[in-house]
Amino acid sequence: MTRPFQILVLSDLHYAGPEERRRVGHEGRAIANPLLRSIARAYRHWIWLRDPFAHNYLLEQVLLQEKDPDLVVANGDFSCDTAFVGHSDEASFQSAVECLARLRAVYGERFRAIYGDHELGKASLFGGKGGLRRVSWDRCVHELGMPPFWHQRIGHYHCIGVVSSLVALPVYRLETLVSERASWELLREEHMEQIREAFETTQSGERILLFCHDPTALPFLLELPEVVAKLSQIERTVVGHLHSPSLLRLSRRLAGLPRINFLGHSVRRMSTALGRAGVWEHFKILLCPSLAGIELFKDGGYWWLTLDLTGKVEVVCHFQPLQWK
Repeated sequence: MTRPFQILVLSDLHYAGPEERRRVGHEGRAIANPLLRSIARAYRHWIWLRDPFAHNYLLEQVLLQEKDPDLVVANGDFSCDTAFVGHSDEASFQSAVECLARLRAVYGERFRAIYGDHELGKASLFGGKGGLRRVSWDRCVHELGMPPFWHQRIGHYHCIGVVSSLVALPVYRLETLVSERASWELLREEHMEQIREAFETTQSGERILLFCHDPTALPFLLELPEVVAKLSQIERTVVGHLHSPSLLRLSRRLAGLPRINFLGHSVRRMSTALGRAGVWEHFKILLCPSLAGIELFKDGGYWWLTLDLTGKVEVVCHFQPLQWK
């Protein structure tokens, strides 16, 4: 009998290197309104993460415990992005360098990296500072050695990894610099063509495992005829970004929400995503939370995917929670 193939999936590692750890209170400094700053502080303290720099040890736990996967997929967000401009910021870049070096030292050629939104930059939730930067893309590709698109056949499975921020660029466009928009559009066109080709060449007997950091991108994939034609072959789409199963449940309840344009980039972006969240189910999404989860529930961890290489049995998904110190 063929031995099952095991994939270890991590997401939203948000590793904090030395320079980022020195930026205590970075989000508050990006918020000019004192009332909004107080609301943001309370939200981070009680609900999201009280100390975003305090959880590097969770990655170390994984690296010590899980030595023998056949493949490792890290589904994005390798730094804390404390300047909100991705890895064009030196401190964020150094966090990603350190994080990726730790993963590659243990897993070597078995490791695959997916782009998260914080690789390229995004406007801060409350302050509206920052956004995508073209330098961040260049550093990811050329200095961090992160291929923007990858696909790999494993038995009867076709694994495909995409850049959600590119696929969902119509949502992120206003967070780009005007001088860089044409460049981003070109990158998106090239990326979408790679996705089309990968789906088009998927054979009828193959099952698809799709890795996409931000589910905001999924409705845009449905605009590609090649994806629609193979939609029934998608066995799982592994997403991250939401950090906690509680936020996935909330997103499903809010599916169909009208777009809100008057409360800043972040609210516009999130409401746009929720407005089309009803189509996520077509992709059979599996949320990989952040390693830490959120402060309120401390519900982080990672997934093991066990593949029957003959394709006769559906992928078996096992969640491994991580305990906070």
